[in-house]
Amino acid sequence: MAKSATIAAASDGSAVDRLVGIDLARGLAVFGMYAAHVGPDPLEGGLIGNLMELTHGRSSALFAVLAGFSILLITGRKAPKSGLAGRQAVAKVAIRALVLLALGPILTYLDTTIHVILAYYGVCFLLVLPLYRLSAQQLGLVASATALVLPQVRFHHESIFAFESSYFEPVLKFMVSGNYPAITWVPFVIAGMAIARLDLSTPAMRWRLGLGGVGIAVLSHGASLVALRLLPGVPAALQASAFWWSDVGYPSSWRGTASWVWVASPHSGTALSILGSTGCAMFVLATCLLAMDALPHLRKLVWPIIAVGSMPLTAYVLHIVAMSYLLHIVGIDLFGGGSRLSVLFGFIVLVSTFAVLWLRVFQRGPMEALIGRTADLARHMP
Repeated sequence: MAKSATIAAASDGSAVDRLVGIDLARGLAVFGMYAAHVGPDPLEGGLIGNLMELTHGRSSALFAVLAGFSILLITGRKAPKSGLAGRQAVAKVAIRALVLLALGPILTYLDTTIHVILAYYGVCFLLVLPLYRLSAQQLGLVASATALVLPQVRFHHESIFAFESSYFEPVLKFMVSGNYPAITWVPFVIAGMAIARLDLSTPAMRWRLGLGGVGIAVLSHGASLVALRLLPGVPAALQASAFWWSDVGYPSSWRGTASWVWVASPHSGTALSILGSTGCAMFVLATCLLAMDALPHLRKLVWPIIAVGSMPLTAYVLHIVAMSYLLHIVGIDLFGGGSRLSVLFGFIVLVSTFAVLWLRVFQRGPMEALIGRTADLARHMP
């Protein structure tokens, strides 16, 4: 069995099992993203619709949390790298961020109607780099503070940034007004950095991570449910909605209203949304770590998922390119009449097969190898 990209990248002596669990979580995030992009429409209802609805927003949040974890794999998990090694590690992360900033618009140009998140991830990487020396407790406090404060800044950005300038417009798009504004996605990345600082080698810490995630998710979504139902002044349509946990079907006119702060649905950009999705990501991550430790024979069964999780950027690029090809070359509109379960299954099988076969020959996915070699240019810095 070939080594995964994450295992190959480990430089701090981390246990292989723990990193396989990270790859498993990443693979599940990839499949969740596929479900959100090409799976059945959640509005169709039923069990399948509800399962599809669970993937919306939460998969991208899990990706962001795992991205923060990966940043500390590069800059030092148990102890931050210092001196020349520290400067080179920071440069590697910065180069990766710049590559994502360039790759995002390229994939957007393929015109798949998918809101490509890569450039926003790149911005988040650059924003959190100064924090890589902080402890787990400090990172946890910063993640909590940014999750509570930054959404309020975003909802009032029109008055805070009340000026017109073509020079600042691109910056504002990435920071506060885009589809995945960094101002509300940075908390996910910082939370991932905090998790990476923990000693996840012990089952007790993994259980704490999972139970803590469940507690955060339940409290956040529970508070949203109670507030939307009981607080005065909440519009009747919002009271009757499922926006305490779902992001399907809300009108944009409700965003920014006084009642919107109590919404916890993914992609809503509220504090409760960020906390709830972070809690879900913590639970999934802890479950994957515990499963790989308690059920070693399970690894063979889920190896295709782990293989996909070892090359998440490749899996992301492949599905965007495939969707563009089907739409513009073959003429199949995956969104025309509601995507089918068979389409989702086809994407999962094809990408999983590619990942398994590729790792029989190479240690890293093609995009991961490319971005890795580019980031290795940091070794030449003085």
